[in-house]
Amino acid sequence: MESTHASMLAGRKALVTGAASGIGRACAQSLAEAGAEVYVVDRAAEAAKEVAERIGGTALVVDLSDAAAVDALPDDADIVVNNAGLQHVAPIHEFPPERFTLIQRVMVEAPFRIVRRTLPHMYAGGWGRIVNISSVHGLRASAYKSAYVTAKHALEGLSKVIALEGAPHGVTSNCVNPGYVRTPLVEGQIADQAKAHGISEAEVVDRIMLDRTAIKRLIEPEEVAAAVLWLCAPAAAGITGASLPMDGGWTAR
Repeated sequence: MESTHASMLAGRKALVTGAASGIGRACAQSLAEAGAEVYVVDRAAEAAKEVAERIGGTALVVDLSDAAAVDALPDDADIVVNNAGLQHVAPIHEFPPERFTLIQRVMVEAPFRIVRRTLPHMYAGGWGRIVNISSVHGLRASAYKSAYVTAKHALEGLSKVIALEGAPHGVTSNCVNPGYVRTPLVEGQIADQAKAHGISEAEVVDRIMLDRTAIKRLIEPEEVAAAVLWLCAPAAAGITGASLPMDGGWTAR
């Protein structure tokens, strides 16, 4: 992998959503260490401010389900990392429609709106990087996750269209597709499933979450951030419209 020295992204601006914790936080830190000025976008105000202060970035407290607030985000980012997401687990016939709609707004419409506003700046500069944090669920389905699976599949399609339109302007668009990552979102799912199934949290990880993977461990946020940074590096300039599985072998089956 190419060196991630501090000058690689010097002079670039990056916008990372869901940047107050988990994968987003790791991405914000990695991009900042490579020289980018980072917009730390999250609805968790204090956590976003803490991350921004630590990396020398700018905290933007935004609810991504609010279209007007999304449209007020800066439009001068050279790098966009669409990471923010949420989960709800229920059978389709019991799935709350309003929850389904919320998940699409945050995980599909918000990325569309952000990219729509930032592409003109990237086109003008002849360079841009869109990295969409998808999921193994952008490539495979799981029961009881209809809204999340739908949103991730939609994000995959959006990413490919951006890739086709952006190519003549020096803009690439790719997805990173992790399996289960050690984040607050996943840790919450582990606790919920342990309670629902009457088993320990360790058993949830081993028997349920890692059942389909060859590598029997959770992915770390820093591993995902390293892939994101690589997709912004010169060595990855020819990669666009791709989906990079980081799923421990899940999709090899």
